[in-house]
Amino acid sequence: MSQTLFGKTIVITGVSSGIGSETARLMRQLGACVIGMDRQDPSITLDGFIKADLSEQAAIDAAVKQLPARIDALCNIAGVPGTAPVDLVARVNYLGLRHLCQQMLERLPQGGSIVNIASILGAEWPLRLDVHKALAETPSFEAGLAWLARHPVAQATCYQYFKEALIVWTAAQSQPWFLTQGVRMNSVAPGPVFTPILGDFVTMLGEERVQKDAHRMKRPAYADEVAPVIAFLCSDAARWVSGVNLPVDGGLAATYL
Repeated sequence: MSQTLFGKTIVITGVSSGIGSETARLMRQLGACVIGMDRQDPSITLDGFIKADLSEQAAIDAAVKQLPARIDALCNIAGVPGTAPVDLVARVNYLGLRHLCQQMLERLPQGGSIVNIASILGAEWPLRLDVHKALAETPSFEAGLAWLARHPVAQATCYQYFKEALIVWTAAQSQPWFLTQGVRMNSVAPGPVFTPILGDFVTMLGEERVQKDAHRMKRPAYADEVAPVIAFLCSDAARWVSGVNLPVDGGLAATYL
């Protein structure tokens, strides 16, 4: 894999902690030039860093203008937990992510890759496929906000809702971009991960749900167990992988069959 990342320029959002930080560390070890984006300053060595609030369209546009003309891969790892206000979850975990992809597309060459971080909590997307497809068809950040104003999302389930929506949008948009631009797009769905926001997920789901599911898994993942999967999807080894949602959950999803 080191040969397939060597010399690639990769943008990673959410680079200042958790999975984003571990992914940046690994990719630099594998020879990539890594440019990070985050609203917090990074705590690791990077080849470039842009401080940006990924909940605002104007901030995303300004950040993109600071990037090189060619980017080989984009890893959308930034996210907020479901304990944040619904509007912020919508903006960061879905609308802003989607807008960044759209703005970056022209900088990605044939063979470029986009990896979006979904979640095992998005696994019930088939139950709401029609609404997620409708949101996916909104063409812009502002149009998405307007659609959500007409179809409000409950605070209690907003995290799951927008991870479902992200899985559906990634799948729906991946093939047109692969056919016309040669750019692959996939999502990765981790289970629980030891990151700074793990406690927020316990709060969000409730102690009863957490205890109920505890027997299903060996333990939460470490961030460095998710990072290599993201790196693989950015590499030339995955050059014919597009439109998939890849669970990285220690087998947790399989226990729901």
